[in-house]
Amino acid sequence: MPNVYTRGGDKGETGLFGSSRTPKDNIRVDAYGTMDEANSAIGLAYSLCDDQEIREILHYLQKRIFVLGAELASDEKGKEMLADKISQADVDYMECTMEQYLAIIGPQKAFIIPGASPASAALHVARTVVRRGERLIVKYNRENEESRPELVKFVNRLSDTLFVLARTVEFNGVVKQIVDRVKEKLNRLETEQAESINEDTCDKEYSLLTLAKKMAAAARVKAEEINVPIVFSVVDSGGNLAYFERMEDALMVSIDISVNKAYTANALKMSTDKVASVVKEDGSLYGLQWTNNGRMVVFGGGYPLKVNGEVIGGIGVSGGSVDEDMIIAKSALAVL
Repeated sequence: MPNVYTRGGDKGETGLFGSSRTPKDNIRVDAYGTMDEANSAIGLAYSLCDDQEIREILHYLQKRIFVLGAELASDEKGKEMLADKISQADVDYMECTMEQYLAIIGPQKAFIIPGASPASAALHVARTVVRRGERLIVKYNRENEESRPELVKFVNRLSDTLFVLARTVEFNGVVKQIVDRVKEKLNRLETEQAESINEDTCDKEYSLLTLAKKMAAAARVKAEEINVPIVFSVVDSGGNLAYFERMEDALMVSIDISVNKAYTANALKMSTDKVASVVKEDGSLYGLQWTNNGRMVVFGGGYPLKVNGEVIGGIGVSGGSVDEDMIIAKSALAVL
């Protein structure tokens, strides 16, 4: 492997691809040196970013910056030997990437102060270095008229792309914080609910979810025994869906019916087969079937879920005839 040092630059000059030499303070050297700096800054952002898709984009851009640098570091002879050069396709790629992410994060509505996260801050550093490289390339073009206009277009879109990616990383960070807070709240509520049920069942290690799974298994066994594919649902005491299971080949219409049976049984604290008698025209709750956004079910298959005499939710079975649904639901309740 060749030595890192060659002593060739000890006199303040450096070699270009193509064999000619130029002073190290030449604007051309400053330009490709700055883009090398930008590549390193992007590498730092790459190492800090945990979004795999963005990491792949950054890695691709790093490789294209090498192609850019090679052309800037080539004399006329060297440019003729280059097999790969920056083109409009590179510009199109970055524009497409920006449009993809802007559709998610929306337009910028305020000045961005870098520092929301290590990854986004590193991307902001990288895009400012690219801007400096762009200024140097523009100056080099004006003074020498040697480089192609595609190079300026490339670095211009590159800084824009890095800016959009920085905003995306910040946006994802905010979304993650919200999701984490929601998860934390849900875990806390589930724990509180489990503790409440434990107290009401003489410290038995049951939660609504545990009960639901046990009942669903019993319902599934009975449903398979009588060859009736069903949908089994459980709601909590607030009428919120807590558990749901659909057997293969169960009718799609049974999904809504099953959930609403559980909702009705919990809301009225009675089995749904008994509801029909109270909502008749001469019944004590006539008209109830048209309330609650049409969720009230007035035929069998739904039962309140009781623990120590207290209703903690409801179950609903749908898929067969009314009698079949009731048989399966009662099999589910038998686990209590």
